[in-house]
Amino acid sequence: MSVDLITFGCRLNTYESEAMRRLATEGATDQPVVIINTCAVTAEAERQARQAIRRARRERPDARIVVTGCAAQINPDRFAEMAEVDQVLGNHEKLLAESWTGTPTPRIHVTDIMTVRETAAHLVDHFDGRARAFVQVQQGCDHRCTFCVIPLGRGNSRSVPVGGVVEQVRRLVANGYREVVLTGVDITSYGSDLPGQPRLGNLVRRLLALVPELPRLRLSSLDPAEIDEELWQALAEEPRLMPHWHLSLQAGADLILKRMKRRHLRADAVRVAERARSLRPDIVFGADIIAGFPTETEALFADSLSLVAELGLVHLHVFPYSPRPGTPAAKMPQVAGGAVKERAARLRAAGAAAFQRFLDGEVGRSATVLVEREHTGHSERFAPVIITGAMEGEVRTVRITARSGDQLLAA
Repeated sequence: MSVDLITFGCRLNTYESEAMRRLATEGATDQPVVIINTCAVTAEAERQARQAIRRARRERPDARIVVTGCAAQINPDRFAEMAEVDQVLGNHEKLLAESWTGTPTPRIHVTDIMTVRETAAHLVDHFDGRARAFVQVQQGCDHRCTFCVIPLGRGNSRSVPVGGVVEQVRRLVANGYREVVLTGVDITSYGSDLPGQPRLGNLVRRLLALVPELPRLRLSSLDPAEIDEELWQALAEEPRLMPHWHLSLQAGADLILKRMKRRHLRADAVRVAERARSLRPDIVFGADIIAGFPTETEALFADSLSLVAELGLVHLHVFPYSPRPGTPAAKMPQVAGGAVKERAARLRAAGAAAFQRFLDGEVGRSATVLVEREHTGHSERFAPVIITGAMEGEVRTVRITARSGDQLLAA
């Protein structure tokens, strides 16, 4: 049976898609299946998912089309109404083996995600076309940012026990993966639901100690309000923890951060960056920033724009604000759509310029690069690098010779 996956959204979705690939393959029904793993962060992500569903039906008329993910969890009826869709699975149901055995189940198989209390480690052996692997350590979120619909799709925060994470990482390393990215919805909340309440820093240190054969470890998005002391210690002392942190900042103006119901202010983000650089001078930062949040004036937007330079952000993810039904922000005074797009474009331009300056500064330096595919890979600081003649999965120390567009060339 063929299993095709179309994945939208975050790294956690990427991990879960590979878990579904394994479950669906082992379920071994005769009919081919196309799985669309949706995202609900923006209205555009949902539009793209619906477009992909229609395209999949045109291209694979013989296949069973299953829609899952956050958008499907939050609004299953909307997808079930599409004639192209055979079944809608919730975020909990999609990771159950029985959902993929061919045993008859409801066309809409979505339960209340808020009732889920545990997150199991799903063993994944392979990530299609990647030398880097993603490992889920946490699910859900206990915070309620006013713009965010994801808790409705993911439920409350719950963590994978350390033993499950270690077993998954060992399995991936044995299969040739040289870098692992720990991922989740809110990974800095890791462990609050586990016995003894271990924090993310404890997980990182134990994982690196118990899997010494793992060359490189990365972390997905970090909340600056939740970074624990052991994680700071790991940053300072663990060279295998890559010097690249992606921060969930969302805005640079205190008033907007308060209206977003974030738990940090601008000064807190600045302190995080300063402390990280004092412990690891080679660290670089990425960040998520929303443009055009309700009530954002031009002056308040300028505070977000200036944050790019003040924190030295080089890997920027910009989201034009999109009102999500059921969130408090959707009821706030909205910024005009044209202004939202224009501000997002300015943020992206600032991020692109910062990224080019960062790449230019790498020329002439040495870097350790994980080759991922077709002679391209990423350095420890997550700079994209082309290495002629390198093999996929190889970790090679090189000298950066030039920049070519948005990539570096190495010898």
